[in-house]
Amino acid sequence: MPVPISQMATVASYVFKQKLLGRKRYPLVLMLEPLYRCNLSCAGCGKIQYPSNILKSQLSYEECMQAVDECPSPMVSLPGGEPLMHPEIDRIVAGLVARKKYIYLCTNALLLEEKLQLFTPSKYLSFSVHLDGLAAEHDASVCRGGTYAKAVRAIEKALARGFRVTTNTTLFQGADPERTADFFDTAMRLGIEGMMVSPGYSYAAAPDQEHFLAREATREFFRRVFRSPERRKNWRFNQSPLFLEFLVGTREHDCTPWGMPSRGVFGWQKPCYLLQEGYASSYQQLLDDTDWDRFGPKSGNPQCQNCMVHSGFEASAVEEGFSSWRGFLAMARAAIFGPRVPAPSGADAVAAPPPAPEELLPPPGSSLDATPESLRAAFRYRGDVTLVLDDGTHLEGFVADARESEVTFWPKGSAVPERIGTARVRHVVFSGRDWVERGREVAEAGRRRVAAAERA
Repeated sequence: MPVPISQMATVASYVFKQKLLGRKRYPLVLMLEPLYRCNLSCAGCGKIQYPSNILKSQLSYEECMQAVDECPSPMVSLPGGEPLMHPEIDRIVAGLVARKKYIYLCTNALLLEEKLQLFTPSKYLSFSVHLDGLAAEHDASVCRGGTYAKAVRAIEKALARGFRVTTNTTLFQGADPERTADFFDTAMRLGIEGMMVSPGYSYAAAPDQEHFLAREATREFFRRVFRSPERRKNWRFNQSPLFLEFLVGTREHDCTPWGMPSRGVFGWQKPCYLLQEGYASSYQQLLDDTDWDRFGPKSGNPQCQNCMVHSGFEASAVEEGFSSWRGFLAMARAAIFGPRVPAPSGADAVAAPPPAPEELLPPPGSSLDATPESLRAAFRYRGDVTLVLDDGTHLEGFVADARESEVTFWPKGSAVPERIGTARVRHVVFSGRDWVERGREVAEAGRRRVAAAERA
C-alpha cells in the first residue's frame, strides 16, 4: 500500500465534500515554502536564484501556521530551498501534525540523518527525498558528487527508525529509460513507501535551459520506462495512477492551477509557481484576484504548452478519479492492475523550447523611465536594481513583486521588505548582476566537478 489507508480516506472524503458543496476550485496540497536557501545549487532549480539577503529570510512558525489555517487542504508539502535548514522546522512539523495535516517534507537528505532526532515517527509525516536517478544521474543533476550515497544512507536510517519515506524525482531530456527503470527497482529495494515522478519543465529562472522535455518526448520517455509489465507491477507510486496514464499519453488532462497553491517568503504565489506572475497577500485574495483561465495548455498561454509537471496535473488526475463513477472505476483499475501504457513509438526524445518570455529583459546597467513595463521587467529580473524616487533618493535592492499601485522592494542587505508606491518611482536602473546567470555558472562548475570525479 503506497500510502496509509487513513490518508487515502481523508483525501477522498475531503474531495467528496468539496463536490457536495459545489466548490469548483479547492486546494489539494498546500506547498508551504518556509525558506528559499539551500545547501545545493541544482541546475534545474529556480528557487535559489535570489540575492543573499532574501535567501537568509524565512517564514516564522506563526506565518506557517497562519498559511495552513487559511488554506484548508488536507495535505501540506514543505519544499524549499532545503526545509531542514529552517531553525524551527521541527516546531513547524509538530504544528502541522497537531492539525492532522498529512505532511511531505521535501529534502535532499544531506541533513536528514543528523536532524532525525528532532522528529517523531507519525502517520502524518513523510520525508520526501529528492533523488533524480541512480548515483551518476542524481549527482550530475544536483551538481555535487556523493549526494546520492548520502541520501540513501539517510533513507535507510529514517526507515530503521520507523519514519515514512518517499522519493521525488524530476526527469530531464537525456535521461535513459532503462537506467530510470533500474532506479525505480532500486528505490523499491530500499523499502520506501512510494515514488513521485515528474518531467522537468523549462522556466526562465532555471539555470539549465537545455534539458527540459517536450510534451511528446515526455510521453515517449515514460512509455519506454514503463514498457515492462513485470517490472512496473513491483513499483509503488505516491501519486494518482491516472497521472501516470497522463504521463504516457493514455489520457488527457488540463492543468488545475489552483490545486497546489504556494506560500513562500514573498507571499501567496500567483500560479503557476514556475512562472513569474506576482504574489497575493492572502489565500483568499489569490482565489479572488487570479484569472485562472490564463493557465494550462488549453488556455493558449504559450508558457504552458509543454508543461506536464506534477504540481499542475496531479490535482487534475485526482479530480477525475473522484468526479464520477467512471473516473473512480478507472482510478481503481489503474491502482490494482497498473496504468495502461501504449507501446513506445521509437521516436527520439527532443528538448522542449524554453517558453517565450513576455519581453526581453534589459541588460545589466540599463536605465529606464519608470513605466508599468519597466517595473514589470524589474520584477522579472533576478538581480538588484536601483529605484530613483521623486525626491531624488536612490534605493538599491530586489523587486519581489510589481503591482499597478506599488512594488514590493527588499533593500540590499535587508531582511525586511518595503512597499513603495509606483507613483513615486521615476527611473529604474538595472544595477546588479542577474543571479540566474550566476546560477548557471555555479551549476556548470558543479557539473564539471562531478564529471571530473567520475573520470578519476
